[in-house]
Order: sequence, then structure tokens, then C-alpha cells
Amino acid sequence: MSPKDAVGFVKENDAQFVDIRFTDLMGTWQHFSIPAGHFTEDKFEEGLAFDGSSIRGFQTINESDMLLVPDPASVFLDPFTEAQTAVVICNIEDPLTRQPYPKDPRYTAVKAEQYLRSTGIGDTAFFGPEAEFFVFDGLAFENKPQGAFYRLDSVEADWASGRDEGLGFSMRVKGGYFPVAPNDKLQDLRSEMVLRMQEVGIDVEMHHHEVAAAGQCEIDMRFDTLVSMADKLMKYKFVVKNTAYVNGQIATFMPKPLFGDNGSGMHVHQSIWRNGEPTFYDETGYAGLSESARWYIGGLLKHAPSLLAFCAPTTNSYRRLVPGYEAPINLMYSARNRSACVRIPMVSKSPKAKRLEFRAPDPTANPYLAFSALLMAGLDGIQNRIEPPKPLDKDLYELPAVERAGIQQTPGSLRATLAALANDHDYLLKGDVFTSELIESYIEYKLVSECDAVDLRPHPYEFYLYADA
Repeated sequence: MSPKDAVGFVKENDAQFVDIRFTDLMGTWQHFSIPAGHFTEDKFEEGLAFDGSSIRGFQTINESDMLLVPDPASVFLDPFTEAQTAVVICNIEDPLTRQPYPKDPRYTAVKAEQYLRSTGIGDTAFFGPEAEFFVFDGLAFENKPQGAFYRLDSVEADWASGRDEGLGFSMRVKGGYFPVAPNDKLQDLRSEMVLRMQEVGIDVEMHHHEVAAAGQCEIDMRFDTLVSMADKLMKYKFVVKNTAYVNGQIATFMPKPLFGDNGSGMHVHQSIWRNGEPTFYDETGYAGLSESARWYIGGLLKHAPSLLAFCAPTTNSYRRLVPGYEAPINLMYSARNRSACVRIPMVSKSPKAKRLEFRAPDPTANPYLAFSALLMAGLDGIQNRIEPPKPLDKDLYELPAVERAGIQQTPGSLRATLAALANDHDYLLKGDVFTSELIESYIEYKLVSECDAVDLRPHPYEFYLYADA
């Protein structure tokens, strides 16, 4: 779609406003709106100004002026606004040099695709994230010096069975995978989410309840190329949260909101193609994998500790990445085996379906940075022929201690993954895909605003353990 086509789309759909959107360093959509009459073709050349110093991780106040340049191919209609509103996703530029902003996450993803083509390894990388989320009927929290709490509610949860109103048909802990109504009370809500997703250009393959009893869901999108899939994941999260909100419920992509039940992950399926043909298939290889696919896995597993700084990027992510909740903490690969960090799906014999699934990420990730980092790690594996540990087709959670001792596991905290990123990021700098400036800003923000902020506060359970000391 050209700038002329994008302006025409706005007029043809009688949009009254155009919402200007971009993604900050941590993966949150930011926006402002302009009257539709001001959305003209020259905006695609001139850009729209904004204050970069007010966006976390971006500019200092003495270099705050930045430009948003709309991508005409990204225009769609917002399905939630009362006034008809079109949305356009933007790239970020420096207003003086008119060069792309090196800390723009979307530009990082663009460069990752360009770098893939420059290597000759392939020309297309496909990504298919499976982003899980919770839908609650109530979510409240408070943090003050004199006290803190959080409180969740769900009519599906096991604790709802004791209510005076006696609704019944609650779910057992870890009992949420695939039961029908009336236990699954979110069928209609998920269907509404899917319809809204289709309206904004997302190809949805299925939806279902997930394992955690209190409202955990999954909606599966069809795979797409890196930048396009990252755009779609931003739309996906927007649609999920807003559909729940207009129905009087709360959707969250927080990885581990519930103690004692499964957390929300975002398994990411990946494959590389060249000249319209898959490169990850070889019928003689383990699980049908080619050498390049095996080396790609080697790169993922070697760099997993630093990768997780982008792929599991919150302190809460490491409440999920623990043994016992189907969490993929073992840095191994295997066919079909969901206890391994990298799984090879075996549901089809078609070479075109051959892919790998990296299971450690979660949906708090900035998709532009996470997908780019995964691709860069995999390409590093191929370029250096990195062999992964031999595949293990056993339940890794039930291995004897002697066997389990030799298996590396994911880091146990966000602070540990940030330290790993600080020490292992040369593979990300290839082709100027990631910049040192982006990585340094990202690490600094995460350490101060998240790691330190959590570590400095007493935890409620510490009062249970120590208040009578």
C-alpha cells in the first residue's frame, strides 16, 4: 500500500481520526491521534514530531525532538473507538539527520530481516508465537510504604467453588486444558476476540482454554515474516486487552500472576526459507531436521541466557521458569518433548511444516526485539556450526539426579539474564542489527526500574516467614 492508498483507505472508511502508533523499548504501544483531514501524503515524507525524552529508554531531554514516519502498509481500523479511527504504525527517525533511530525496536526487526538476506542462509524467516494470557473478573493491587497487596478473582477458579451464590462448574488447579462449557466460561469472549483480530488483519487458526484454571487462554495466529508477525502480536495484545475490558473483565499477559498454577508462556515457532523452499528439513536427520536447523538450535541454546533478557524480560518471568509447571527450563532439544527448551513439532510430514519451537519466551517480550534476537542467535549457530547437546527424548522433569545434573538450565532471575546479555551480545551486533546503545539503555532501564525496584521492597510472604523473628 502506497501513501496515496493509505490516505484513500482513511477517506473510504469515513475515519474521523488517525491514531499514530509506535512501540517503546520495552514493547508497549504508544500513541496520539490527529483529525483525519490532517493525515495527508506529505506526512509520509515529513513525519510527525513527538517528545522522545518522555518515552522510557529513548532520548535525553536535551535531544528530545524525534519524528514518527508512518508505514502506509500498516493502516487498519481500530475496532474499539466510538469515533471511526484508523491506525497507522510508525517507524522512528532523527529529525536532523533523517536517519532511522537506532533504538527503534521496529527498525531493529527490519534490520534483522535485511541481515538474514545478506548472509545467503535464507531470504525469509517465519515466526509463529503462541501468546497465552489470563482473563480475570477482578484484578486489584496496591504498593505503598506501609503495605502492599494484590487480589485476583475468577469465576472459573477452584476457590470460586465455595462462594455463597454456588455457581458451580469451577476448574481444578491445572485443570483448564480443553474442558467445554460450563467449566470453560470464556468461549464467547475468546470468539469475540478472534472476530476483532480478523477485523484488524490477523489470520487466526484456533482458540482454546489453557491449563491454568483461573481464566488462562490461548489464541493461535498463523505464522508470518518477522516484522509482520511482530506487528500482529502488538495488535493481538491490544485486541485481547480491549475486548476483555469492554466486557467488564481484565486480560493480562503477566507470565505468572497465580501461585500454584501454570504461568503464561509464548512458545515461538521458527523456520528459515530460501527461494521459496524450507531450509530446516532433511528426512535423514533427527526429527527430520537439516544440519542448518540443528546448528540454529545450537545457537539458540548457546545464547539462551542472554536471549532471555529480551524473550523473558520481567522479574515475574522467573516465577514461571521454575520446575513443575510445564516450564521449559532445560536447555536441550527434543522431538515432541514439551519438557525441553526447544521442541520439534512432529504433527506433519511435510517439509514445509518443519520448524522448531523455542519454548522459554513469554508474552511480556517486545516482539520486535525478541524475534530479532532469536534470529540472530540462530544465524550465529549456523555460521559457526554450533552443535547443540544431543537430543533427549525422556521427560526431563523426571530424570534421575545424576542425569539431570549435566543439563544446563535457564537463568533463575532477570538480573542474571541481564548480566548474561552484558557479557554475550556480539552475535546481536552483527550487521548493525542491534546497537550497543540499544543494549546498554535496555539493560540500564531493566536493572534500575525493575530489578532494583522489586528487590528493594519487602515481599508479603516474608512477613509470614519472619514477622515473629
